Amino acid sequence: MRKKELKLVVTFHTTADAMAMEKVCGEKKVPGRLIPVPRSISAGCGLSWCAPLDAREHILEVMKETSIEEEALHECMV
Repeated sequence: MRKKELKLVVTFHTTADAMAMEKVCGEKKVPGRLIPVPRSISAGCGLSWCAPLDAREHILEVMKETSIEEEALHECMV
């Protein structure tokens, strides 16, 4: 089991956006992984992108240039 750390969690309105995020981040070597939405967060889609906090600006930049829309950005223990 992984040790819980404070992470950036990006939630999405749709599963399609979450899957697009996984594909784009893999291609562009953006840190993070697709995870189920943590229980402490409510989201429209059951998937979220979990990444280190220091990757926030890079992630937002990639999402903007690829038109992936987030529902919300959270900082939580994951």
